[in-house]
Amino acid sequence: MIGQDQLLDAYSAAVIGAVEAVAPSVVQLRVRTRAGGAEGAPAGGGEGPGPGEGDGDPRQGAGSGFVFTDDGFVITNSHVVHDAEELRVILPDGRDYQARLIGDDPDTDLAVVRIHANGLQPATLGDSASLRPGRLVVAIGNPFGFQATVTAGVVSALGRTLRGASGRLIENVIQTDAALNPGNSGGPLVLPAGGGGVVVGVNTAMLRPGQNLCFAIPSSTATLIAAMLIQDGRITRSAIGLAGQTVPLLRRLARYHHLEQEQAVFVTAVVDGAPAHAAGVRAGDYIISCGGSPARSLDDLHRVLTLHPPGQPLALAILRGAERLELSALPRPR
Repeated sequence: MIGQDQLLDAYSAAVIGAVEAVAPSVVQLRVRTRAGGAEGAPAGGGEGPGPGEGDGDPRQGAGSGFVFTDDGFVITNSHVVHDAEELRVILPDGRDYQARLIGDDPDTDLAVVRIHANGLQPATLGDSASLRPGRLVVAIGNPFGFQATVTAGVVSALGRTLRGASGRLIENVIQTDAALNPGNSGGPLVLPAGGGGVVVGVNTAMLRPGQNLCFAIPSSTATLIAAMLIQDGRITRSAIGLAGQTVPLLRRLARYHHLEQEQAVFVTAVVDGAPAHAAGVRAGDYIISCGGSPARSLDDLHRVLTLHPPGQPLALAILRGAERLELSALPRPR
């Protein structure tokens, strides 16, 4: 039987291994903007620039980020760098660099900045889809300017929604009790793995005055958005005009239609005159496929809409009762 001391040693070893693997990639961001320029942090995140002394006065802010590629691309939160007038990145070894904003996406609260530096160690991004409630995770960041601060906790829940600075709901958010504070935003949420650690989320917010109600954008979303920002500097999305939620798919329906997926997107509302309405989608339908790919979650649906050009036909497979329907929508720019 495993003793308590052995369990604690194993816990400590997992956290230490994760920190040693990822902490060299974690950076501090210092941001200067003009009063009234930047939007606030989502859901009480509080890491955006603070109030200035008057109209037009510069405002100072700070946050966290992590090196994404060895040629200097850094992932952080949109609300940390949005409308920044000046950006600086401080590496763990104290080197201080002026940074350039490559692009930011308030809809997912993600952004990419770039520095020109040598000897960078990029973090390894893991598969956020492998997470389960109860898994040990570690948050690394710079709360209140204290560099390389480590907190640990568990995945409290998956599939949460969080309202971003743009007003859009960010879907499929990871909830954790690994404590976050102002300055943590943009830092990595790390899953101990193989004696080291991989990044499975980008810490984005905590709820006040709640205790340890903290949230992170999943690495699957971060990887997709960061690649698009690096390529184009912005995100152009399609929209079909519906609201939905990720739900379990009834096993009898999955078996009847020979589906391997266990989840689908349940349509809760359709906007009159929108592409989904014109295609024949109704509230109460289950979307099981979008653009030829399984729609196991809203994240899958958003991923397809992010990549799909507006105005091009988009195939939708839905279940309505026991019937399977194949529909086609013409997405519009959102």
